[in-house]
Formats: sequence, structure tokens, C-alpha cells
Amino acid sequence: MNKHPHPNPPPQAGEGILIDSHCHLNILDTSQRSLTDYLATADHNNIKHFLSISVELHEFPQLLAIAEQFPQVSLSVGQHPNDAKSPLITVEDLIKLAKHPRVVAIGETGLDYYRTTGDDIAAQQQSFRDHIHAAIAVNKPLVIHTREARVDTLKILREENAETVGGVLHCFTEDLATAEAAMELGFYISFSGIVTFKNAIALQEVAKQIPLDRLLVETDAPFLAPIPHRGKPNEPAYVRYVAEFLAQLRNESLEVIAKHTTENFYKLFKPC
Repeated sequence: MNKHPHPNPPPQAGEGILIDSHCHLNILDTSQRSLTDYLATADHNNIKHFLSISVELHEFPQLLAIAEQFPQVSLSVGQHPNDAKSPLITVEDLIKLAKHPRVVAIGETGLDYYRTTGDDIAAQQQSFRDHIHAAIAVNKPLVIHTREARVDTLKILREENAETVGGVLHCFTEDLATAEAAMELGFYISFSGIVTFKNAIALQEVAKQIPLDRLLVETDAPFLAPIPHRGKPNEPAYVRYVAEFLAQLRNESLEVIAKHTTENFYKLFKPC
């Protein structure tokens, strides 16, 4: 007997397939539930593909083992900006791992100045540039994390010709001007459970204005669970809450949101 009920009723015909474009399957809590159960719950909610994101290179073998077990899982390869100095990685490291056919993106990379100063900022910027160089070398898109660093993030994307490969600004929390500048460089905008929070009024206004052909949805699981699960561990099935919220916010049907976010995912990442 399944002790973990599905987070929503079964999807109705015509609601459309959803994709979790950014999650961390290797760090979900599997002490009481298996990864198979998490993905089955998501499948029950019509979520059919998952991009499991690398934040530290040493974890890549674990991610690869997950992808080999579950064909509906694609991977990125990269090192989070907060780990830019530990350990140092090279463009060659990234290129080597990115050539694996299940790797569809480089990242997550970018800039996070929230608790960063001095030499750490320089290390983040160099790591960011290295990730862009690797992405261009293997012709795969970038997964960008930016926090309190919008000016430098856009500056480096432009300087390093990141529009050559494009990518996504994941877990977007910035203003409309930042989104528009990123979209001009060929990037998509992905919303997480943050957009459902009651205090995210400004972000919700931005979400209303992102063109359907540039929109993605994600969980960032196990972090940032959407309403009504805020404060609890997140999981891939909950991407449906994000999609439902965006549909209501934008006065569109869930089917429309599902159709476009799924098409956008496959257009950008081209999973095998």
C-alpha cells in the first residue's frame, strides 16, 4: 500500500505533459521513499521528464547512475558558483563529462553574491566564464544561477558570447528588465515554487509578461516547495503546482502552459 498519496488528483485528459526542468534527484530524501516512488508519483501527475542538475563535479557518477536507471532523466554537468573554489575545475573537465549523451546542459553555473566578497567573486566569475567556454565547445545550453548579481551575470554572458548556445535563467527571481535582456541573448526563463509564494507579488507580475515561447517550469527539488507545501521538502511531482499557478496567474489553461513549457524544454535541451 502506498503510504505517500499523490499531491494532486490524477491529471485529466488534455491537461498535457509537464517537465521538471531543474531538480536535484540525487539529494532527495530516500530514507523513507525510493527514487522510483518519487518519479512514479510525478508520472502519475503527467510529469514525464526530469533534468537532474549537477552542482559539484564529484557527484556526477551518482547522477549518471540515476540516469542509467531511469531513461526519463537527463543530466547537466557543472559546479555551483558557491562552490567555485572547492575544488577548482577546468574547461577540459567540463568538456570531458559533457560529452556523455545523457548530458544535455552545462551548469548550474553563474554568480551568487548573496554572501560572497573579494576573491570569492573573482573565482565565481572565472568559473562562470569557464562553464560558458565549455558549453560553446560542446554546443550545449547553460543553466544559470544568479543571485544579487544581475549586472555581472548579463555582462559576462555578453562578453563570452553565451548567445551562441543559449540556456535558461533558472529559479528566476529578478525583474522584467533582466528577463528581457536574457531573452535577447536566447535564454529561457524558468519559474520555481517561489512564484507561488504570497509575498512574491513583483515576481508574479514578471511571470505574467514572459512570452509562452520562453517559459519553463521547475521545482529545484528538494528545495523551495510551492504553496501548499511551502516549508516542506520539495519533489518533482510538485512542478504541477507551479504550472497550475502560472496558468491561473496568466489566465491561461494548464494545457497551454504544459504544451509550451514542454515544447520549450525539448527545443532547448534536446534530450536523448
